[in-house]
Amino acid sequence: MQTSQHVLFERSEMKDRHLVMKKIREHIADKAKLPILIFPEGTCINNTSVMMFKKGSFEVGGTIHPVAIKYDPRFGDAFWNSTKYSMLTYVFNMMTSWALVCDVWYLPPMVKEADEDAVHFANRVKAVIAAQGGMSVLPWDGGLKRKKVKESFKEEQQKKYCRIA
Repeated sequence: MQTSQHVLFERSEMKDRHLVMKKIREHIADKAKLPILIFPEGTCINNTSVMMFKKGSFEVGGTIHPVAIKYDPRFGDAFWNSTKYSMLTYVFNMMTSWALVCDVWYLPPMVKEADEDAVHFANRVKAVIAAQGGMSVLPWDGGLKRKKVKESFKEEQQKKYCRIA
């Protein structure tokens, strides 16, 4: 990692966030440097949906080159369900899979519009990626797969459902 200009940070540390944004802006401004690869979901799920994007990647400016990736599970499943399999079992399954096959789509570059904030820009990019991969758009964070859902979120969804019925 030290040879390829990674930008490492601790997401929970607020000072690190500001430092990372500064480093990314400097990197973008230097046209001699290679583009930065960012995974704004911060996690992978079961290949059916695109989770909420972290807004930091969309606050720094610059052009976003979206890439949609969808795995074909026929030969091997690339996703680790940590509630179902241990890390050792997952690695064994990966190493003994016939192949890992995925479709990759390089989508047209996107730029934040003048009246758009980072969250709306992230959602617009996410929608384009999901549409290309034939996946649904989810409004929540990927961390939910490891945490319990907040009661307030459940209540909000229940109220929305009651208004429909």
